[in-house]
Amino acid sequence: MDIALIIILPLIAVALIMLPIITAILRKRSGKTVHPKRAVVTNIAAFFGVMLTMTILPLTGAFAAETAETAANAAQAGSDGLKYLAAALATGLGSIAAGIAVGAGAPAAIGAISENEKSFSKALIFVALGEGVAIYGLLISILILFG
Repeated sequence: MDIALIIILPLIAVALIMLPIITAILRKRSGKTVHPKRAVVTNIAAFFGVMLTMTILPLTGAFAAETAETAANAAQAGSDGLKYLAAALATGLGSIAAGIAVGAGAPAAIGAISENEKSFSKALIFVALGEGVAIYGLLISILILFG
């Protein structure tokens, strides 16, 4: 029973992760256009499906918790898993926010520099501030992991 769960759960997770790619390939082969809203909804649904699967049925060895010691180890592994999840969210969301900030600020900075070359330093500061968000997210994740 335990071996079946250990094999089946990762397969379910991989299937949920591959779902958006498979749907895009099938739509491309059939000649249908891929709607951006549908692709985003499929990605979000696959992400939350994977997170739900890994939250409900963790793969941390909690299946074999016969003694109090193994139960305590499983609880510690669960808290370690939440620590890693928090660090991943801090880094990932910080990087996404930095990408959005730089994606909006860099073209405006290039446009300002093309009109007036003296505005280079001001434009560079705005782009660097956007990149700083990713560095702060990485710093927070390092503090979560090692603090």
